[in-house]
Amino acid sequence: MTRRPFAVITGAARGIGACTAQRLAQRGYSVALLDLAGGNEIASIPAPYQSATMDDLESAVARCGGHGHGYSIDVRDGDAMVQLGNELAEKFGGIDVAVAAAGAVSGSQPLWETSSDVWQAMVEINLTGVFHLVRATVGSMLSSPAPRHGRFIAVASAAAHYGLPQLGAYSAAKHGVAGLISSLAAELGTSGVTANAVCPGSTRTAMLDASAAVYGLNNADEFAQQARIGRLIDPDEIAATIEWLATDAPSALTGALIDVDGGFSA
Repeated sequence: MTRRPFAVITGAARGIGACTAQRLAQRGYSVALLDLAGGNEIASIPAPYQSATMDDLESAVARCGGHGHGYSIDVRDGDAMVQLGNELAEKFGGIDVAVAAAGAVSGSQPLWETSSDVWQAMVEINLTGVFHLVRATVGSMLSSPAPRHGRFIAVASAAAHYGLPQLGAYSAAKHGVAGLISSLAAELGTSGVTANAVCPGSTRTAMLDASAAVYGLNNADEFAQQARIGRLIDPDEIAATIEWLATDAPSALTGALIDVDGGFSA
């Protein structure tokens, strides 16, 4: 009996991650939805916002129509991530797609006034968390017999291209994601496993609300003026690009940073 393809998604309780999980489930995947779910991952640093709850995770799992499986885990815990990755690969017969969508934002200070706590949190969640997912999943992709179909996809940001004032630690971490993906793609080479990143612009999520607070905006809708399309992006629009990257179609695409930013970079 042919097994269902299997995807692992971090930051999957809401926003881009949850939309991606639903799309892949509808495409025929079994999906592991990973999220901290229940804790406030940046409670100890300035401008915190509440992370996803267990209710959020359970709701996202339910929208996967019986093919979603929820796991509460902190992407900063490398050993736990690798252990879970090994368990999932064994349970589902391998890992076909990994999506690193977990992220957090904090700031409101220039870099020279940014605390070590803020710097560490931004790098550990936004960059090291991606690295931990690489360690937890790519080995399983490479263990499948050739011809392989493996897809590693990271959610970076428009901040992977630009320096953002008062969000220097976040921007540096996202630049790091771009370098990580380029290096991973170079190392994967002819293996049949690809690595790419999507760079969203202003997308209607809790993180964008936090960014609005950093800049003293009345609400996140004010970011819409930065986009050529004149509106905020819906998380499902980012998920649609991730879904496409997970298919066979872009087999020649690897090491790419794909801007889905409403024309911000045009």
